[in-house]
Amino acid sequence: MISRPYAAAKRTLSIADKLLEVNWGLVLLVTIIAAGGIAMLYSVAGGHFHPWALSQLSKFIVGLFILVIAATIDVRVWMSLAYPAYAVALLLLIAVDVAGHEGLGAQRWISLGPVDLQPSELMKVSLVLALARFLHGKSVEEVSKPLNLGIALAMIGIPALFVVIEPNLGTTLIIVADGCALLFLAGLSWYWIAPALAAVATAVPLAWRFVLHDYQKARVMTFLDPETDALGAGWNITQAKIAIGSGGLSGKGFLNGTQSRLNFLPEKQTDFIFTN
Repeated sequence: MISRPYAAAKRTLSIADKLLEVNWGLVLLVTIIAAGGIAMLYSVAGGHFHPWALSQLSKFIVGLFILVIAATIDVRVWMSLAYPAYAVALLLLIAVDVAGHEGLGAQRWISLGPVDLQPSELMKVSLVLALARFLHGKSVEEVSKPLNLGIALAMIGIPALFVVIEPNLGTTLIIVADGCALLFLAGLSWYWIAPALAAVATAVPLAWRFVLHDYQKARVMTFLDPETDALGAGWNITQAKIAIGSGGLSGKGFLNGTQSRLNFLPEKQTDFIFTN
């Protein structure tokens, strides 16, 4: 499954040929979704491109440009860069613990000259590249061998450990989920998957008791029952429910969301944008 595109890359393709191989239908769908998101940001800003819609549009254009450039690069280049990229991201994660600075109550950033870098974001990408490189060409039986599985789990677990102590639980879960998804797609045996799922189920109450910070527990409880602190931590969720209820199935129309337009939603440009 992984080896076919790598083998196909052994023949030399022109840039035009590589661009023709891009799934432009998928790119079009992503563009349509992004356009919808930009329109929503325009709406929650009261019909203005500032401060969110223009920023999102510029980031999407840059991302689209990077996608096109990346599509023209030989897959063998990505294969050769996978391990070095992972090593650099891991070293930056370690550097965060030594020389990082705090933001929003967590030590997640490191300053490189005028740029503040969040290494955990780099690890999301570099882990996928490095783990795919490691699993490349291995049969289903080889993936499930204890040695190979142990190396793969170490590649996932070591960066996850550094990220969770920042603390950054959300990114930790993404890193672990990405790694586990790759192992599953590579054909990891259910002999390992089943007990792993059982272990996770057992670990949840232990993590709640001994691992999660108070603010993380508060977020979970607020999500489950926002009415317990409707005027405090649960304010945004409560107002979001009011907005969705008042709009019904058809909504109130573009630029007509009352809860956001009247500033009842302080974080209306985030996940709560659906209330607009």
